[in-house]
Amino acid sequence: MSKKIFSGVQPTGNLHLGNYLGAIKKFVDLQKDIKNNCIYCVVDLHAITVKQDPKFLKKNIRETTAAFLASGLDPKKSIIFNQSMVSSHAEGAWLLGCVARMGWLNRMTQFKEKAGKDKEKASVGLYIYPILMASDILLYDATHVPVGEDQKQHLELTRDIAQKFNSDFNCPNFLITPEPLIQENFSRIMSLKDGTKKMSKSDPSDQSRINLTDDKDQIVNKIKRAKTDSAQLPQNDNDIIKRPELVNLYGIFSSIQNQNLNKTINDFRGKNFSEFKNNLADILVEKIYPISNEIKKLLKDEKYIDNILKTGSIEAEKIARKKVNDIKQKIGF
Repeated sequence: MSKKIFSGVQPTGNLHLGNYLGAIKKFVDLQKDIKNNCIYCVVDLHAITVKQDPKFLKKNIRETTAAFLASGLDPKKSIIFNQSMVSSHAEGAWLLGCVARMGWLNRMTQFKEKAGKDKEKASVGLYIYPILMASDILLYDATHVPVGEDQKQHLELTRDIAQKFNSDFNCPNFLITPEPLIQENFSRIMSLKDGTKKMSKSDPSDQSRINLTDDKDQIVNKIKRAKTDSAQLPQNDNDIIKRPELVNLYGIFSSIQNQNLNKTINDFRGKNFSEFKNNLADILVEKIYPISNEIKKLLKDEKYIDNILKTGSIEAEKIARKKVNDIKQKIGF
């Protein structure tokens, strides 16, 4: 059965291994199935819910697009575009926002986490961006959405909005209620310096992450210096409990190799940390360094990247505009 896939990545700059293993790698895998219709978006409207430097925002949009392309996304097989070039997303968000309920938004835990203690100073956009996310998805009749655990609640909101709209305007199945595609294993890649914290570009230490633009030496050195514990490598599942740094490194290895954690445990049973780290560094260099090279090459040709986004946005606008017009007709405009 064919699936309509929609997902996006914020252009926050300095994409890292966590972004690749948690999202982009999944995008590429989904594209490989010819039954899937895939739409991938650089969600730059979401990015401005917090203040952005205009110069860096444009650079980051291109860099995220370059990471998509360098990782294997093909504009001939998937629609690739940036959100701000398709005005239907913002218009759809307003129309759907008039169906969504305040109580639903008040339950969104991500706003509470991102806004922090002084939520009165947070932007309105940060509060209502889950409705824009719903618009992103519903305008393309997406049947499946790859999401991390932290976005699962927002997808539930999308489903609630779709169901309420269909009920309010007596149009069953007009807005498709999408299903989540949740990556259960290794969806959260943690810091190389602290296995209890998510890998993040905002971490002041560059040693905490593998950037998608790192060269061979940087990748090897970061893995060698990655935090570990003093215990031996695990013999079985029980030996890995309460060892967050080891779980993270084994998870990275398993994800890159497309194998389960048990196989990784078995592969390195009885061996030492240095041998494991050498192996991990080798496979990361083999996988990430070509992506790094290609990103740098693509970024030298801004016109090529901009043309990919322009072409993709024209395709996306055709689909999204038709759905917005149909929504407006249902409403009575």
